[in-house]
Parts: sequence; structure tokens; C-alpha cells
Amino acid sequence: MHKNTNALVKAIRFATVTALAAPATVLAGGFALNEQSASAMGTANAGAAANPENATIVFFNPAGMSQLSGTNISFGAAYLDIDAEAKGGASATRISGNPVTPAGRGGDIADGAWLPNFYLAHEVSDSVDVGFGIHAPYGLAGDYEDDFVGRFFADKTELTAIAFTPSIAVNNGQGLSMGAGLNIIYAEGRLTRNQDLGPSAEPLPVGAEPYADIEGDDIGVTFRVGFLYELSDKTQFGMTAQTGTELNLKGDMEVTGVPVPGMPGVTTTLNEKVEVPLAIPESITVGARHKLTDDVTLLAGATYSRWSRFEELDIISRDPNGEIAGVPGAVISHTTEKWGNTWQFNVGGIWQATPAWAFKAGYAYDESPVGEYVTARIPSTDRHWLTLGTQWKDVNSGWTVDAAVGTLIFDGNAKVDEVFYQHENPTQQDPNFGASNYQAEYDLSAWSAAIEFSKAF
Repeated sequence: MHKNTNALVKAIRFATVTALAAPATVLAGGFALNEQSASAMGTANAGAAANPENATIVFFNPAGMSQLSGTNISFGAAYLDIDAEAKGGASATRISGNPVTPAGRGGDIADGAWLPNFYLAHEVSDSVDVGFGIHAPYGLAGDYEDDFVGRFFADKTELTAIAFTPSIAVNNGQGLSMGAGLNIIYAEGRLTRNQDLGPSAEPLPVGAEPYADIEGDDIGVTFRVGFLYELSDKTQFGMTAQTGTELNLKGDMEVTGVPVPGMPGVTTTLNEKVEVPLAIPESITVGARHKLTDDVTLLAGATYSRWSRFEELDIISRDPNGEIAGVPGAVISHTTEKWGNTWQFNVGGIWQATPAWAFKAGYAYDESPVGEYVTARIPSTDRHWLTLGTQWKDVNSGWTVDAAVGTLIFDGNAKVDEVFYQHENPTQQDPNFGASNYQAEYDLSAWSAAIEFSKAF
């Protein structure tokens, strides 16, 4: 990782740690995270681009700020509890073709995690509004036990990201609003795994095998534009689109426990400066809100994401004096991903039972971008998201509290059949040198809960 000493970077890192995400492949398409607002989560994010309830609209559609009066703040957090574990029968072979032993299943690879958020919207004039948000848009986290049978494919996988989102909205006073914003994303990642020494070396016991640890960070920017149109006092439509970008997580690779040739029992540590490119997809979201009655509101929406940008997970040398490849641009490690583009469809409703209390429900079908190349780092399948929410408004203080819970139902188990090629020359992709293999099925389940506090001044 970069040895940053700048105080601002340290502050960003502290905020990023608090936004550590659970396995995003379980929670949303790719490594994007759905849980950005408890008020929207209550309806499974249905129609969120057309439903400006509070300042969280800064994230969902900046054009919606035009329908908020005065100054609005929203802040809260979501808690994610994930179960992701390989079933019995998980197996792996070494490059030599021999089975990997010991052969543990790796345990539950995910821990619970918190995702905080903060949003602010301010009415500058009748036609101009500005806003700002801090949230965790992307994330991954997985950690296998030491005796995991697939430890030559994955051990720890971490991606933590935090976005700062300045935004602006304008309206024509006749029902049409337009908005724009930036997502300034700070991300840091870590990839670790054990190293298979190949057919020329005797297998080493767990704990004595060489261990690769890669860390890096980067800052990237995406641009978001949104539109909101009031067809009538009961019906409105929203649309928002976001550009993609590529983060280049630059940092260091360290391989410990590497045997020294000709010196039995003696090991050394190898170091190299590396980078890991990570594609962030373009996306477009549409939403609709319709007030069926004074008490019942219906919501619907859809999101299309271009995850096909994410074709491989490569570790690339950027060090002419490195001890591993020593050739800038050389691919030290390559994992084929070849993700596909995805759709998410959402429907939901809100019942305003009393002036103080509202109740929400939602459903979303969320496609997984992972297709043919399901890996130990990112086991994933399509899923169904069911949510319930409630909202309480205190007329005297002006505070509103949203709470929501959700559960995920998966379309079967995630099936991994991963092959890894070991290369004598990291600049060449030679499948004849030998390959190891990991096969497993994963049981996946998840639930989440969120709370949000909002106030207009």
C-alpha cells in the first residue's frame, strides 16, 4: 500500500474502514452495493430515481433535489450479515495433478459489516439546488480458513470504497428537473493466497507454503446525470445515468516463505511494486412513482449495468527492479472473469397508515454478472431481494426515522470450477506448463437491516 502521510488521505482511509463492505457478489450486481438508504431499502430501491423523500435522493437521482425545500440532511447505516460457505465435496488439485491436502472447506468466508452514509441537500433558489453525499458504493470482503482446500486460488479478498458526491439540480418550474453530480471514489484492495511451488517441489505443510499478499489503492471519478419529470400531481418519472471508469489499485506485492534454491529449510521474501486494474461499470436507472390513492403509493424501476467491462483480474508489475517479474507491464497473475451485463428490476409500495406512520414493502430481481467463470474469490448467482420498511415522522421536531430489513433468496448454489495456470515466465500465458483446479458449490444466504434519520430545516 502507498505510504501516504497526507492528513486528508488518512482521514479518507479512516472513513473507508468504517465502510467495509461484506461480499458484494452476494448483495448486488457485481461488487456494487444496494444498501445506500433505509428509506429506499424499504421498497427494495423501487422507483428510487423518481421518489425524492429526503436527502438520500442525492445518490439515487440528483434531479430530485429540486422537490426538496430548504436544507435537508439524511444519515444512517446498514448492517449486512452474510453466509457464504463451500459445501461438502469441495476439492482441488495441485499443478502436479495431486490432490490438495489438508482439504478444509474454508468456513464462512464473510463477516457482518456496517455501511454508513450521509447526505445533504440545500435549496439555493426556486430553480437551483445543491447537494453532497458520502457513501460506500462498492465493496468485497472474503476470508477463508488457513486449511482451505482452494488456498492456492484465494485466501483474503478485500475491496473497500468510499465516494464523495457533490451534486447540483435545476428545474424549469413546470415539472422538469435536471441534475448532475460527481462520484469521487477512493478505493483500496487486498488479495492474498498461498503459492503452489509446482511439480518440482515437495508439498509443504500449511503455514510453510509461500504466501502472496497484494495491496493497493487509487482514486477515480464517475459522472452522474439525472432527469425528473412530473406527468401529473400523482405520477412522475425519473432517470439517471452514470459513466464508468477504471481504478488502478497501485501498491505492493509481497511473497513470504519462498524457498532459497540449494539451501534446504531457508526461505526469503520477494517484493515488487504492482497494480491491479478494476473496471467500474456504466449504468442507467429508470423509475416511476404513482399515487394510487392519498394513502397508497406504487413504485417501480429498473437498472442496467455494463459489467462486461470487467474481463479479468490481473496483477501487473510496475517495477523494473522487482524480485518477482521485474518487467513493467508483465502480468504476474491472471484470472479470467468475463462478466456479463446485468438487469435489476424493482417493484414496491408505501402505505401511509397515519400522518405519523408509513409502512413499506419491496421486491427486486437482481442478476449476477458472473457467468461461466465463477471463482473462489467471487462465488455468485442470481437472487431475489425481499424487503420491509417503516417510516415514522415526528411533526413537532421535524425528524423522520426510516428502518428496513431485507433478505436474499438465491437461484441455487454458486458452482465454482476454476483453473489456474502457473507460468515460468509471467509475461507468457502457456497452458502447457501445468494447471491446478478448484471445484466446489457454495451455499449463499444473506439478510440486512438499515436505519436512516432525516430532517428538513
